[in-house]
Amino acid sequence: MASMDSEILWLDSQQDSMVGLLTALAGMNSFSNFRPGLDAVAERLRKEFIKTLAPDVSEVIQTTTGKLLRFAKHPQADRRILLVIHYDTVYPPDGVFQHVTRTDDGLLHGPGVADAKGGIVVMLHALAANERLAAAGDQVANRLGWEVILNPDEEIGSPGSSPLLLEAAGRAQLAMVFEPAPSHTQMAIARKGSGNFTATIHGRSAHAGREIEKGRNAILAAARFALEATAAISAIGDGVTINVSKVDGGGPANVVPDLAIVHFNIRVTSGNQQSAVEHKLAELIRAAGQPDGISAELKGHFTSPPWTQSDAGKSAFARLQALGRELGLSLEGMTSGGASDANKIAQAGIPVLDSLGPVGHHIHSPAECVEIATLTERAKLAAMMMLDFANE
Repeated sequence: MASMDSEILWLDSQQDSMVGLLTALAGMNSFSNFRPGLDAVAERLRKEFIKTLAPDVSEVIQTTTGKLLRFAKHPQADRRILLVIHYDTVYPPDGVFQHVTRTDDGLLHGPGVADAKGGIVVMLHALAANERLAAAGDQVANRLGWEVILNPDEEIGSPGSSPLLLEAAGRAQLAMVFEPAPSHTQMAIARKGSGNFTATIHGRSAHAGREIEKGRNAILAAARFALEATAAISAIGDGVTINVSKVDGGGPANVVPDLAIVHFNIRVTSGNQQSAVEHKLAELIRAAGQPDGISAELKGHFTSPPWTQSDAGKSAFARLQALGRELGLSLEGMTSGGASDANKIAQAGIPVLDSLGPVGHHIHSPAECVEIATLTERAKLAAMMMLDFANE
């Protein structure tokens, strides 16, 4: 990796530039369902990637959930890498967490600074280092073909971008996903599968005073379902979790409620657990609709299958660990309870590396922050991995 020395030094000089870009991006609200904000961030990113990388391919693809950005260089190369990260966040435009601040302890606080706009900045600069080498005539750098996908909907399960992610994965031999790293030493090498579901319970309305006996209380039926589902699903196996996140229904206190909707999320660690959960949910919803005057319907599915590294993925991670040691990093794999687009991309059968973004903390909360020093650190690691892959 001696040919990377000059570019490693160049990346060290880019920290202020990286912080500036990240501050600007995180200061633009891109909540998953806020189209004006998503469009504004997409346009800023389109300009940044074109200006910095001069890609051979630059596309804006309108999906059902927003604009997906695609950039590519040397698409016919023998060695091709797919680089993926999302630009949507979980923070609504009317929320309290909107501003970016830098503190003396080396942290940058703000919505999406870690998840995952920091990953976008790391990706962009890692590619820039590679392109600087290619422009200088480096044979290894010029051997590499890369494709970037920046999607607008990962935080809601990538419903609009999933087919395009799988299509892009079919053109590559390695995928790199720039979700935030959970710590200086840990990177995700497996992720739980995730599914979002709703149980709709119908009852029968009645006057709560005169004829309460004629009513069938949908909220009580929904509560029974939620409790029974929590116990039954949790008992399926280690690592299986269920979170009842919201219940809608009811109305005036003098009316027996005839409708309740239970929203819940389930996480699993394996395909066998996923099948067992799906079977158990079918049983539970049938049982919920058995009492007289009550009916029940289940909707939803697993949006992200469980991901565990293939043998090729384990080999790629071993190479990443070796490159990390050159930078003084001691990296270990871990299983994450959170899903990412790595879960989906892995279905294409190519090795996937995840958690290539900067080290971040307290994601999905008003305390979200990123460790500034890891912006350049992880850009070096990603650039070295790309060149190592091109040199195989």
